[in-house]
Amino acid sequence: MTTIEKSIVADIALAPEGHLKIDWVQAHMPVLNRIREQFEKEQPFKGLKVTISLHLEAKTAYLAKVVQAGGAEVTITGSNPLSTQDDVCAALVEDGITVFAKYNPTPEEYKELLIKALETKPDLIIDDGGDLVSILHSERKDLAVQVRGGAEETTTGILRLKAMEKEGKLEFPMVAVNDAFCKYLFDNRYGTGQSVWDGINRTTNLVVAGKTVVVVGYGWCGKGVAMRAKGLGANVIVTEIDAIKAVEAYMDGFAVMPMIEAAKLGEFFVTVTGNRDVIRGEHYKVMKDGAILSNAGHFDVEFNKPELEAQSVSKRTVRRNIEEYQLTDGRKIYALAEGRLVNLAAGDGHPAEIMDMTFALQAMSLKYVNDEYEKLGKTVVNVPYVLDEQVARFKLESLGTSIDSLTEEQKLYLDSWAEH
Repeated sequence: MTTIEKSIVADIALAPEGHLKIDWVQAHMPVLNRIREQFEKEQPFKGLKVTISLHLEAKTAYLAKVVQAGGAEVTITGSNPLSTQDDVCAALVEDGITVFAKYNPTPEEYKELLIKALETKPDLIIDDGGDLVSILHSERKDLAVQVRGGAEETTTGILRLKAMEKEGKLEFPMVAVNDAFCKYLFDNRYGTGQSVWDGINRTTNLVVAGKTVVVVGYGWCGKGVAMRAKGLGANVIVTEIDAIKAVEAYMDGFAVMPMIEAAKLGEFFVTVTGNRDVIRGEHYKVMKDGAILSNAGHFDVEFNKPELEAQSVSKRTVRRNIEEYQLTDGRKIYALAEGRLVNLAAGDGHPAEIMDMTFALQAMSLKYVNDEYEKLGKTVVNVPYVLDEQVARFKLESLGTSIDSLTEEQKLYLDSWAEH
């Protein structure tokens, strides 16, 4: 059976546009291109099946092709109903990759597509948010038997994995790619910072300068969103539950206050916490008329939609990816992209040069877990520093930039404990 016959996509005729998108990002992903060359020579995944669940757009598609170049039989599905691009899916099918994904499936269809991707019985997985792992450890434990291990992309997924590990329920090793330096320092900060505002700006077509932006959460993603909001001329407020991060936000020049106070002032709200209900009923009651809500966390639970609907007398779509909620007192609150990741559901996600580093880590981590899975045990594993640094070195080389190295005398000096 061909990949076209096996796959479930919206329209295979969309493939030409998808190929153009993939070609564009490939031209801007030099680190991943270098790893592809290595994989083509070494064939680290020869004879193995790999199932990938990531936001299925062009950059993810190229990662799938790099894994395929390493000898794998690759199956891919989406990790969010609104971030899948149908033309990219069609192009991958033509390139010999089995695809189970389409834009905006129902929740039931979305779950079924994930299961179909797992029914290929993969040896290795790449997950984003933990959906594949969750299914493998709940209703489809039978499909987990031959899984050697995998890699997890994002904060939310790692939180789920660590909870499973703590309870002794994790059945195979998973590499925490999100916790690698070359992931969170660049992807979470610069990638999220830019792509969130790309999504908000293209969706709303409103000015940011002079507006008050409330950033909910000051982790690495929140830092990036706040930094870019400041660069666009906004007045930025940060809300936090962590005292250390709150002090950091304050010293970075941002106002810090509880959400109930920030809710009265904000014109744009961006949630980046990985938790649920960080904006909820009591906050809607004090928001300004015209407040705009957006989410950059993995799941669409960060601002509570049912409580917003409960306070509304009407709801309508006023522009693509913008829902208007009219409250009982006449105020209007706008929600972007149904509360899903605004940078992907209403945009193209992180820039290609940023995802070049993240997906290089994914590819190298997948090889690492395949080489070492028998030694790693059923644990959440950090990306080895040597891989992290190698990605950074490849990136510097692609930029035509070199750095210094320690002399032998300097190494001895740093390694000695005697008086200097």
